[in-house]
Amino acid sequence: MLYFPLQDLEAAALNLDDPEHLRIHSLETFGTHDGPGVRMVVFVQGCQFRCVYCQNPDTLDVHGGMLIGIDELVKRADRQRSYFGKDGGVTVSGGEPLLQRNKLTTFFKALHAIGINTCLDSNGRLNDAATHELLEHTDLLLLDVKHINDEWHHKLTGLTNKNTLDLAAHRESTGKRMWLRYVLVPGWTDQPEFLEEWAKHFTRYKTVDRVEIIPFHQLGSHKWDLLKMNYPLKGLEGPTLEGKKAAVHTFNKYFNNVVLK
Repeated sequence: MLYFPLQDLEAAALNLDDPEHLRIHSLETFGTHDGPGVRMVVFVQGCQFRCVYCQNPDTLDVHGGMLIGIDELVKRADRQRSYFGKDGGVTVSGGEPLLQRNKLTTFFKALHAIGINTCLDSNGRLNDAATHELLEHTDLLLLDVKHINDEWHHKLTGLTNKNTLDLAAHRESTGKRMWLRYVLVPGWTDQPEFLEEWAKHFTRYKTVDRVEIIPFHQLGSHKWDLLKMNYPLKGLEGPTLEGKKAAVHTFNKYFNNVVLK
């Protein structure tokens, strides 16, 4: 695989590609885990985070995947719209979608033009005018806030959490809907004091409709082996029942809609 240094990834932003195409990893139809209702999920290629628990390391390479026309994606969504119902639609996940934010604005505008709901699953690293433009056409933001402590966030992802928290604040200022996601990793993200701090940070947000706790698992570890990459969490077991209950209990003190995935 080809990797850019972290500082070069955001500058590259996949501008080498045709602006009428998205670089994607895969497509999922009838998705039910990435936003409300039944959804077509577009997994884009490329990510600037290097999460130690990444379940899809095959999406990291900004030059991997395949190019597919935005018009073709809109047509596919249109053909599936009868299955979406009133709550479903299209979700773009990753990888990290914001690396292709200008193209996604075009995509989401086209989806809105035919009445299809849009959802964006993001790590929030890129917080600029182009991102804000995309969010104007995003009905629901799924924001992955990996850790509230910046030092631990660096350990987890290689980068700061400042941009992510700033993007959350921007979304709150617009009054548009947001779900927050938190991956619960034993020894890495389950510290009681930081769970409490994470929840307190967001408790006054009025746009947060839901908080999802996603327990760590080893289902993607074989991908690291296939790519001949060293997996930092090899052999680590998922959170215990008691650990999951403790996280849910903490978040329930601050939020009305906490879901353990």
